[in-house]
Amino acid sequence: MTTDASASTTSPPKASAQVEVEGVQQEEEYHGPLTTTFRRLKILSLSSLTLTFALTPFIFVLETTSSVPLVGRAALAGIAMATSSVSTALVAWCGRPYVTTLRWVEPDGAQAAGSGRAVEMTTLTLGLKKRVTTVYDTAFLVPTSRPFATWELAEAFKLSESEVGSARAEGLIPREETIAETKTADGGVIGRWVVSWDENGVGTCREVGKVVRYFNVHQELLSRPLR
Repeated sequence: MTTDASASTTSPPKASAQVEVEGVQQEEEYHGPLTTTFRRLKILSLSSLTLTFALTPFIFVLETTSSVPLVGRAALAGIAMATSSVSTALVAWCGRPYVTTLRWVEPDGAQAAGSGRAVEMTTLTLGLKKRVTTVYDTAFLVPTSRPFATWELAEAFKLSESEVGSARAEGLIPREETIAETKTADGGVIGRWVVSWDENGVGTCREVGKVVRYFNVHQELLSRPLR
């Protein structure tokens, strides 16, 4: 009887501990509140573009347009396709930096020697394909002047004097290191943001491949500061 009572009293704490861990994991993730809106907007824009290009040739064959000169019909077709293309390109440009999911991760390997503040951000292309960008040091995420974006990957960075001294002592500069990399949904790397450090601790960044550089995040919804 004593054993049964002991078992019954130890089960609830395990269940509550599991719920607590799940709650902490959920708090560690940020979900963009406008993800569904941007997704629907991209679908609508692509559908409109497809229909425009599919139906435009009928301008030249319908009898209702026979009274319109050929030049006029060509102009109408061109205006329709240009308008739809521009609107689709605008939607793609505005929605490209929008972060659907952000989570804090622990860097490993060579990146673990950095600040230890790493984030993983997921964005969507116009075709709704996932692009997962891992920034291994959030100090390289700086405010941007680009519309519809909050941060961008810095083009240059300067280490403090103490960091320069310790890096020289350890033989870490001059060198190159990967600050961020962008992957597809299946894990294939398509681009990196690489910094080249000189002997004075001044880093110059460059793009290798096709990396997502701009990010749009609702900072007030983050569970903790980014840096």
